[in-house]
Amino acid sequence: MSRKLRRILAKNSGRNSSGKVTVRHQGGRHKRYLREIDFKRDKREIPAKVMAIEYDPNRGAQIALLFYVDGEKRYILAPEGLRVGDEIQTSEKAEIKPGNALPLGKMPLGTVVHNLELKPGKGGQMVRGAGTGAILMNKEERYALVKLPSGEQRRIGLACYATVGQLGNIERKNRVFGKAGRKRHLGIRPTVRGVAQNPHSHPHGGGEGRSGIGMPSPKSPLGKPTLGVRTRNKKKYSDKLIMQRRSK
Repeated sequence: MSRKLRRILAKNSGRNSSGKVTVRHQGGRHKRYLREIDFKRDKREIPAKVMAIEYDPNRGAQIALLFYVDGEKRYILAPEGLRVGDEIQTSEKAEIKPGNALPLGKMPLGTVVHNLELKPGKGGQMVRGAGTGAILMNKEERYALVKLPSGEQRRIGLACYATVGQLGNIERKNRVFGKAGRKRHLGIRPTVRGVAQNPHSHPHGGGEGRSGIGMPSPKSPLGKPTLGVRTRNKKKYSDKLIMQRRSK
């Protein structure tokens, strides 16, 4: 582990800057370091050697420690098939192999990628979870058609960079926590049903004996409707580039 690429990750336990709990069921997490991950992959045309594949407590995927030939060290997400001793780089002329990063316009159709940019130079924003990979399906004038792990198909600029390969630790989705203590170490506190609380603590609380959620509709702890009411903000830039919605 490189000391310069990590720092202590502060806990907020679901509280905002005022100390008020704004996200429930968080707190008591084990101490951990935050690893600085290079999502931008902006060190172009300089080869790097993989010195280690490490565990990262802040994400499901493993990370790879790179030593560049100019002496700099960086962490990246480790794709499936990347091994200690491999040489990778970020370049428009890079070979199509796991760990190399290059623009979508320079990749052949059918390439599996991760750490996908939405705007050139902004850094990877999509396909960063363990075991995930997107497929390059088609190229148009300015856009590439990419199929995301959710099944959604969207257009992304040909100048946007992505890293070749499917992310490792594919079996993570099959893991079993095994005991309550393991979730507490991750900072996940117990969840109490709304109907089991008192009316002061939750809109579903109160009543004699076992009572349901009541009328007129289910609500969040803040009193907002939770079924049949859309609460997400529309992303105008994002929506117009979606060619097919994710499969239900």
